[in-house]
Amino acid sequence: MKPTVLVTGASGGIGLATARLFAAKGHPTVLHYNRSPEPALAAAREINAAGGVALAVRADVSQPGEVSAMFDAVRDQLSGVDILINNAAIARQSLFTDVSYDEWRNTFSVNVDGMFLCCREALPHMLRMHAGSIVNLSSMWGQVGASCEVLYSATKAAVIGLTKALAQEVGPSGIRVNCVAPGVIDTAMNSHLSGDDLNWELRRRSRRQFTSSLRTARPLSPDRFSVPTEDSSCSVCCILSDNLFTARGCCAA
Repeated sequence: MKPTVLVTGASGGIGLATARLFAAKGHPTVLHYNRSPEPALAAAREINAAGGVALAVRADVSQPGEVSAMFDAVRDQLSGVDILINNAAIARQSLFTDVSYDEWRNTFSVNVDGMFLCCREALPHMLRMHAGSIVNLSSMWGQVGASCEVLYSATKAAVIGLTKALAQEVGPSGIRVNCVAPGVIDTAMNSHLSGDDLNWELRRRSRRQFTSSLRTARPLSPDRFSVPTEDSSCSVCCILSDNLFTARGCCAA
């Protein structure tokens, strides 16, 4: 059986597209959701009906007990998590001076603490197997920052730092930790953006530009990466699995 994949934030956008692609490749796939159950539940039903193996599990990734319960459910019904895609996140757009402390803490608790908690739960199994892969979803704003997106940018910059440091720590044990920092993607999180905003970014980051920059960032052969899309948007995520990616601590923009 192929490695088991857990995708957080799999009720839409990048997460749902990623989960569907892994399932299509024959991986037992866990679709995590929190406040929007139906898309993840429907996708799991479709995957199972088509002969695949899928499980939809609810958890608030900012809560240690709920994350632990989610991983327990995966272990009980499937196996340990071999590939973890940390995608769950929330975003707020406002002036920095209008951000409350509670908003700051809540966003960090989901976007950063959630990744910490999921990595902490996934790693014991990976360490025992001396294999595994973790992919953390950051953002271009984590690299360059954005006006009126200071809070979101700060969390995504933290994700990049977490990725690079954790890759150094667990790399010698055969575990790869990498990061993807997409540009502006046409998802519900970006629904406040105008069509002109999206079209400009999508033109700037065409699939050819994305794959070219990924190849030059680290040495890869053409059969060692896969780029899924959602609808007609640009490439949104580099799928990493046991035999697809060799770099560690890489942040693919």
